[in-house]
This record gives sequence, C-alpha cells and structure tokens, in this order.
Amino acid sequence: MGRALLLNASFEPLCVVSARRAVVLVLKEKAEILERNGAEFRSERAVIPAPSVIRLVHFVRVPFRTRVPLSRRAVFARDGGRCQYCNSGAENIDHVVPRSRGGPHTWENVVASCRACNARKEDRFLHEANLRLRRAPQAPAAALWLIASVGSLDPLWEQYLPSPREAVPA
Repeated sequence: MGRALLLNASFEPLCVVSARRAVVLVLKEKAEILERNGAEFRSERAVIPAPSVIRLVHFVRVPFRTRVPLSRRAVFARDGGRCQYCNSGAENIDHVVPRSRGGPHTWENVVASCRACNARKEDRFLHEANLRLRRAPQAPAAALWLIASVGSLDPLWEQYLPSPREAVPA
C-alpha cells in the first residue's frame, strides 16, 4: 500500500500517512487531494483515486519543536549524503571534535563522512588530520525531520517539501 504526504491548510508538511488513512481523511471531507499517484481504491459503488499529497481543509496548530532529533539518517539528509571533507559519497558519520577528546554528540559537531576521510581523521582534531570542513555543521530546521524520517521520497512530494539545503538555517 502507498503513502501520502499530509500538508496543513497552510501547505506546511506535517507527516506522511498511509494511502488508506489519506483516503479516509478525504472521504470525511477533512482533507483534499492535491496530487494523485495513479492507483485507485475501489468499492462496490465508488472509485477513489489514491492520493499522493493531501491538504487539510482546516488549519491544525502543531506544537513547536525546538530541535530536530539527531540521527544518522537526519545527518545524511542535512549533508545531502556527501562527505563534508571531500564531497564524495558519505557512508559514516563523524564527530568533528572527537568524543574521546570531549566533543559532544550534537548537530554542531556531527557531519557525514566517507570511509576514507573517517579513517584518516580517526580520533584527531581537523588540523591534526590535515582536513577542512566544506561548511560548518548546524542544526537543521524542523522540516528536515520529515524528510529524514521517511527515507525515500515520492517525486510528487518535492514541490511541497523544502530541499535539505533550504531546511538548514543560515
């Protein structure tokens, strides 16, 4: 069964729901279909297009999230899956200031890294390993959590979601 992106009435991404849940929201007139994925739900008397993106009819107030939870998947989403030292494909996460040397496990100290750069750096500081960061790591905006938690994204969702680069505050 498919999934659907659920948007608030203000077009802010809220979460991803099952296609079945999306159809229920549409049938109860709590949401409207913005994008369809081509599949259909059939009953004896009705044919309903399977939604890919739905928008709530009425605005729902969402509690403010102060920070996005730090996870491997979220770090890869923030850094675009690229090593922050050499720009090749990332496979690991690395603490800029090693934890063995008192570095915290925070957004500002964790970056995506390729295997070679991670092995080269080991538990040393950047200047000791002769490495430079492409950009300073920062905590991303809350919208990135949605992107990171889902994993693969439906191409129909892209126009409704911020890109990982836009989701990181300047």
